This record gives sequence, structure tokens and C-alpha cells, in this order.
Amino acid sequence: MTDTFPDRLSVDPKSPYHDAELLERGIGIRFNGQEKTNVEEYCISEGWVRVAAGRALDRRGRPITLKLSGEVVPFFHDSADAES
Repeated sequence: MTDTFPDRLSVDPKSPYHDAELLERGIGIRFNGQEKTNVEEYCISEGWVRVAAGRALDRRGRPITLKLSGEVVPFFHDSADAES
């Protein structure tokens, strides 16, 4: 398995950007310098993340998300532990 990240990744299994094998490795997201734990989807080239808006759900039972723009830096949790 490579250590490169896809440009776009989603945690929703119904999304075309979902990659279960990559998500099992443990991915973290730094957004504008802060680590975010509630990211539902990200896009590196366009510079945005989708985060859950509280515990609110849409009519299909999926979390309602907000799209935030800024610097997106994905990382593997295992590599972050090795650096510390």
C-alpha cells in the first residue's frame, strides 16, 4: 500500500470517493493547522472539508454537513505517532 493520499476521500460507503482500505489505516486531517476529528469528506486540490453539523440528521439518516474552505493536510495516524 502506498503512502499517497487521494485528492478526494469520503467516509460515506455510498460515495464514489470512499476507500475502505485506506480508511482502515487511520487517516487524520489537519485543517488550517488544527487537527479535525469530525471530517466526513475532504478535497485537497479544491481546499475544502465537510464536517458534521452537530448531531443533526437529514431525512435519509445521514449527518448534515457544512463545507469549510481552507488548507487541507491529510496524514496517517501511525506516522504521526512515530514522529512524536
